Amino acid sequence: MTNEERVAIEAFAREIRIHTIRAIGTLGVGHIGGAMSIVEVLAVLYSKHLRHDPKNPAWRERDRLVLSKGHAGPALYSALALRGFFPLDWLLTLNQGGTRLPSHCDRTKTPGIDMTTGSLGQGLSAACGIAYGNRLDGLESYTYAIIGDGESDEGQNWEAAMFASHKKLDHLIAFTDYNKMQIDGYTQDILDLGDIEGKWWGFGWRVLRLDGHNVEALDSAISLAKTTRGQPVMIIMDTIKGKGCSFAEGNLGNHNMNVTKEQMEAALAALAGEGREGK
Repeated sequence: MTNEERVAIEAFAREIRIHTIRAIGTLGVGHIGGAMSIVEVLAVLYSKHLRHDPKNPAWRERDRLVLSKGHAGPALYSALALRGFFPLDWLLTLNQGGTRLPSHCDRTKTPGIDMTTGSLGQGLSAACGIAYGNRLDGLESYTYAIIGDGESDEGQNWEAAMFASHKKLDHLIAFTDYNKMQIDGYTQDILDLGDIEGKWWGFGWRVLRLDGHNVEALDSAISLAKTTRGQPVMIIMDTIKGKGCSFAEGNLGNHNMNVTKEQMEAALAALAGEGREGK
């Protein structure tokens, strides 16, 4: 990644944060924590790796993205809007009557959404089916999936893990958003995942681990994952829930929280300041 690419992707990530905070702040409540922790991976995917066509969201040869942790949909909506899938002003209708942007991803409502998600633990299975179906259809498309560490408590994920390994789905690249929090508290207190890297290795996946907010590390890992043959890849992202949002970062209650106009404006001002400093 060149320095120019890094600067551009970091700026894109900042814009995703700004629009996501504004959308949730306008509504006054939302899943801010888990949306903020996946911003960088979305920025890298939609900048360099995920083949897409905003003018033709159903393009057959496109890559697919399954956001299994569908409550983080507002961040994905912001990325899609910034890429031109739909007007930016849709974002201010988030989860309101008549919106095409519900709080959780819905492929029947939103251009660019490949899978309806939000019932946690099911998205990876869907991604496996998409990747396997693309292989049967002779497509070289990649399928990307983003799962949460909290939803990794669900047994269906591990059934999907076995299937993907058994079928040697090497065009399936998944990410675990390892922000170490879930709705009821810290993951280690609710149901400790233990050796998360060892688990995925044990299920037959290639495993990479990195700082999930480092766009250069993400770019390198995705590029490396694409060279893998004969097995799926899990990229474990060490992240911070609420990252980059002044009222949410470090707040254990940030899974789904009320947001005041004052909080929103302070968070947006902080991000605007970061943007000026980066120029």
